[in-house]
Parts: sequence; C-alpha cells; structure tokens
Amino acid sequence: MRQADEEVRIGPMHLPGILAARPADRGLVVFVHGSGSSRFSPRNAVVAQALQEVGLGTLLFDLLTEREGSAVGNVFDIHLLASRLLEALSWVAARDGISGLPIGLFGASTGAAAALRAAAARPDRVAALVSRGGRPDLAADHLAKVRAPTLLIVGERDREVLRWNREAADLLTCEKRLAIVPRATHLFEEPGALEAVADLAGHWFLDHLVQGGRRP
Repeated sequence: MRQADEEVRIGPMHLPGILAARPADRGLVVFVHGSGSSRFSPRNAVVAQALQEVGLGTLLFDLLTEREGSAVGNVFDIHLLASRLLEALSWVAARDGISGLPIGLFGASTGAAAALRAAAARPDRVAALVSRGGRPDLAADHLAKVRAPTLLIVGERDREVLRWNREAADLLTCEKRLAIVPRATHLFEEPGALEAVADLAGHWFLDHLVQGGRRP
C-alpha cells in the first residue's frame, strides 16, 4: 500500500509541496502547474492519483511563494518558473530514498513551457515529459534542445492551443507525439476527458521511465 502524502519544503525558497513516493516506485513524476493554480490543483490531483496507482511516485509543489503569485508578471515568467523547477529537481536528487528514481515532468498550461525549458537545460535529469493543454510556444527557443520523449496532450476543441502544439511538435527533435482528446476543451472538464489524459500520461511515463528511462 502506498504511503501517505508527505508535506515537504523545496529549495532555498522553501516552496511547499506534496510528495507521494517510495524507493520501490518505477519513477517520480514532478508536476508543473499552470497560471493561477497550485499544488492543490484538482485536475493535477486526479492525474497524480492515477499515476500512483500504476507504481509511479508524484511530487506536486508551488512554483511561486504566495506573495510572488499575486503578481501577474511572475505567473507568466517562464524563466522564473523553470528555475524553480530546476531547484525542485536538485532537491529530489539530494532526497534519500528517491534520488535514484528516473524523473518525468507533467506540465499544464504555462507550466508545460517551464517543464520544456527545464528539460532542455537538464537532459541528464529528465527522462520523459507530458504536457496537458500546454503552452509550448512560450518555450519555442528551447524546444530543439529537448531530449526527453515528449507527449503533447490537447483537447480537440481547444483550437488555438492545438495550433500552438502542432507548431511546437514540428520544432521538437526528440521522440514526440501529439495526442488529441476528442470533444475536450482546455480544462478537460468533459466527462471522461481528464481520465483520458491520465491514461495517456501513465502509459507514456511507464514506457519511457521504466523501459527506457535513464537514472542519474
């Protein structure tokens, strides 16, 4: 049985997080939420639970302090968000018991741009990446440097974001896939849409963290 979630503090800013991981896990998926969201994102919580059920550990954390989050400019500062994500990866690398787990990133909205930028900066640490309704266009200058196999998940009815993801897929030189969830909009609120996201993400991470994943 999986251990209970653990409240943690990450990096020099002591960013609050929720860790559900154990040494026997097949990998650790770090969630990178989008603008206006936090470690308590209900959509990410659904996906995290599904990943835990297939043997993957999860880490959800706040990329900004409460004060920083009140400034709109910080919410869209991809460089800042990516730097906080890199702090979290360093924190995981120093954490007893889970430091050897292969790492996956799950980014949503603007968080996906931060995840892609971090993956480009640390190809030795990031073994797989999934974007849900992401904004990869905000990391366009870094996409060609991403080496982690990348899955872009977009709702069929999220037309502008779908266009941005199609353009981003053309710029990625790593293993990649664009998955379109039928009838889904940006927040995947339609019946079965979020479950489809969780299923796609789970298979992607298991394929690339467990079978082909790299350990640091």
